[in-house]
Amino acid sequence: MLWSALRLAEAGDALPLPSAGLDATVQAALQAVAVWALQFTPRVTLQDESVLMELAASLRLFGGARALRERLEVEAAELGVGQVAWGPNGLSALAFARAGVAGLPGMRQAALLTDRLDALPMQALSAAWPHQTTLAHIGCRTLGDVRRLPRGGMARRFDKHLLQALDQLYGHAPEAHTWVQLPEAFEQRLELPFRVDDAAALVFGARRLLLQLAGWLAARHSGVTAFTLHWLHDAMRARGTQAGDALTVRTAEPTRQVEHLSRLLAEHLAHVTLEAPVCELRLSADEVHALTEVSASWLPDDPRTAGSEPLPLVLERVSARLGPDKVVRPQLLEDHRLEWMCQWQPVAEPPAGPLQVREPVALLKSVPRKRTRTRSGKRSSPSSSPSIAHGGDLPQPSFILAEPLRLLVRQHRPHYQGELQLLMGPQRIEGGWWDRDASANQHRNVARDYWVAFSEHAGLLWVFQTRLQTEPAWFLHGHFA
Repeated sequence: MLWSALRLAEAGDALPLPSAGLDATVQAALQAVAVWALQFTPRVTLQDESVLMELAASLRLFGGARALRERLEVEAAELGVGQVAWGPNGLSALAFARAGVAGLPGMRQAALLTDRLDALPMQALSAAWPHQTTLAHIGCRTLGDVRRLPRGGMARRFDKHLLQALDQLYGHAPEAHTWVQLPEAFEQRLELPFRVDDAAALVFGARRLLLQLAGWLAARHSGVTAFTLHWLHDAMRARGTQAGDALTVRTAEPTRQVEHLSRLLAEHLAHVTLEAPVCELRLSADEVHALTEVSASWLPDDPRTAGSEPLPLVLERVSARLGPDKVVRPQLLEDHRLEWMCQWQPVAEPPAGPLQVREPVALLKSVPRKRTRTRSGKRSSPSSSPSIAHGGDLPQPSFILAEPLRLLVRQHRPHYQGELQLLMGPQRIEGGWWDRDASANQHRNVARDYWVAFSEHAGLLWVFQTRLQTEPAWFLHGHFA
């Protein structure tokens, strides 16, 4: 077994807690650290002024004991944890944390537990606090002095909780804990130690909340696509100023990377002007989605891309800096009309969803024609020449014109730098009766027959013939790469 104790810096240097217990601020901070710790193990419990974690089953998942220990110490310090200690059981880790020592960070060091614990002050054990005066009068200063007292005399003079706690501390009796449950929704608040006048400075306090959000998301195997930072103005604000304000940040893809979320929030806060000094922050997760985990490769990373940032994260940060309308991306739509198959949307908005795209087909398909009956009743022989493919199998052009170009027609044949040869088609597109252009006060209804045509000078073209009109016409709509 390997336990870790995270002792808050707000608990102070005095080991015994007051009889009234922890105040509301320390309790809220403990709960926040416990929610963050759930990303490492589901066995998290609260013990007095500390958070205890059982991590034996999580070592391989996080790269071993050393990597996990380094990550815990770095991230926990940002959450207000003053001391991180280790031990083979929860009470021993807590005793080491109260004494200000690292304890036994390795699972193979359990044999040293008795010697290390005997040297700690007896105030490191919670069960000894009610009996400090009596134990001090009989010469006890350390846990080793208390352990060496006759058990019969201790059982008669003190309550049973002291002996039971000593047995659990030294690993001679099992421990019983109440595990922390993961909340269904995330909403955490942070009272700032001083008033903040600049919106950009809110990032330092918000990062602590983002760390808690990342732990909550990791425990749920999820990512966030929208979160809101609320701030409360100081009570001494000017008359007419609102009590607070909020900023909602959206991401194109579900994520729980603290560094990316912090940089993205910083870019948005750079455009915010505070109406009054801020004294409190509150962070809530608005849109949470399941995050598909990707297994790490056992092959070494490409040195050219190992240190680079993924492109979607870079685009989101640039969009937050320049504005959502400055950085856009194409988005496919479920529409048969070529002009409205794609639209541009800000990169910060999540895509509408994947579409089923037809597999590409060859421009020329040599398929035998079906046998047909002649007037005499005999079946004609199949032809091996290139035939016109079915309309649903037509490829889509690589480039389309902003406005279709009307073509010259001679003897019912379209011309574009010469007479066009129709290779494949027709593909009938009819729709748009539901789409109304409010500016032009008309519907975008189209009725067309599309063809793949060949020009000796222009190559492969995408043309269509209008339908349901008094004078059907031919138009050039796209080119093939």
